Amino acid sequence: MLKIILPMIMLLPTALLSPQKSLWTNTTTHSLLIAALSLQWLLPTYYPHKNLSQWTGIDQISAPLLVLSCWLLPLMIMASQNHLQHEPPTRKRIFTAALIAVQPFLILAFSTTELMLFYISFEATLIPTLILITRWGNQPERLSAGIYLLFYTLISSLPLLVTILCLHTQTGTLHLTMLKLVPPALTNSWTGLLSGLALLTAFMVKAPLYGLHLWLPKAHVEAPIAGSMLLAALLLKLGGYGIMRITLLMSPLSAHLYYPFLTLALWGALMTSSICLRQTDLKSLIAYSSVSHMGLVIAASMIQTHWSFSGAMILMISHGLTSSMLFCLANTNYERTHSRILILTRGLQPLLPLMATWWLLANLTNMALPPSTNLMAELTIMIALFNWSTLTIILTGIATLLTASYTLFMLLMTQRGTLPTHITHIQNSNTREHLLMALHIIPLLLLILKPELISGAPL
Repeated sequence: MLKIILPMIMLLPTALLSPQKSLWTNTTTHSLLIAALSLQWLLPTYYPHKNLSQWTGIDQISAPLLVLSCWLLPLMIMASQNHLQHEPPTRKRIFTAALIAVQPFLILAFSTTELMLFYISFEATLIPTLILITRWGNQPERLSAGIYLLFYTLISSLPLLVTILCLHTQTGTLHLTMLKLVPPALTNSWTGLLSGLALLTAFMVKAPLYGLHLWLPKAHVEAPIAGSMLLAALLLKLGGYGIMRITLLMSPLSAHLYYPFLTLALWGALMTSSICLRQTDLKSLIAYSSVSHMGLVIAASMIQTHWSFSGAMILMISHGLTSSMLFCLANTNYERTHSRILILTRGLQPLLPLMATWWLLANLTNMALPPSTNLMAELTIMIALFNWSTLTIILTGIATLLTASYTLFMLLMTQRGTLPTHITHIQNSNTREHLLMALHIIPLLLLILKPELISGAPL
């Protein structure tokens, strides 16, 4: 564990002390090496926890998410180079330092075996993200977006802290491996119901559940590209991961608890997909599509079966890579046309034909076309939900149909149609952008060859 966390922390002095010329080279190479080193965590194991130390341990649920967070750091650094081109050197350093600072906390959150440490690292990821959004966002509204993010997260996670402390007084331990051995403290009484609710709410806001999702489109639209990638690919996964971890402790869940969450999640997947169909803002469209995909993850992790857990796990990983890639593509459009409005940036296919290929690939994976892991995940989740209740097939079916509709709408609006008259010249796509897209899509296409690496199922 330390052989990843320590190099990750040593990236901070690298970013702050590298000579100006080699700042990007050093940080990108260093983080790519860490990403390559972290791939060993994916190796399947028969132990319940790999690399178990006193505070951290990696099992099949956390390994894919850990590798994803290490993999995306170099990609975030690569994506924000053009955005920071005209900034003074000090600001470039502070930006990369803020990006790097999130990583150790994320790695701790995904690998910790102790609830208090999990809570601390879960909350600590908020600060660098807030700095990224409120300082490097594109519009003045970024301040209100930051306030939304801060208060939604804080208000929802205070009950979580109180419940964790209550749990500690009841059981005398917060160690996950120990808590599994203790008979469930959360009975079907009112206190049990309320504490279950308090434990879940924080993760539901982070995931986000429909109804608690209002901070997400604002934060996404205002964030710089690296902030958007960080939010979509990693911070939302903290919510899904937390729900999985906590529901495993609270087994079996009370019916009063999971019915409202399940209904909201599935209804939200449907509603946000239909909101996507009438979006004018490209980034906002991708943000809402994240809400609809994470709704499926919430629904799956609430019914607590092996099938649904592995479906939720695969969907989290594939959604992390897909939505991150879509944000990168939206950003390449934004950097050229300086607009995110779909009508003003249409018809770019003849001008940037290679980019159009990446757009096509990203959109096909987003609407879960075979052979992508998204298809496997959505099918697994649908089967698990259908097995739990036959009526859910209506909601999930309509949601899938709507997903395909808005994805095709996004592809047609950005790539086809007549070119707006105000676009007279446009700069070519460069190697950095193509490499960035390739590093997103290649893992997505390769993972379907061996999906058990990310399926979260104990082998």
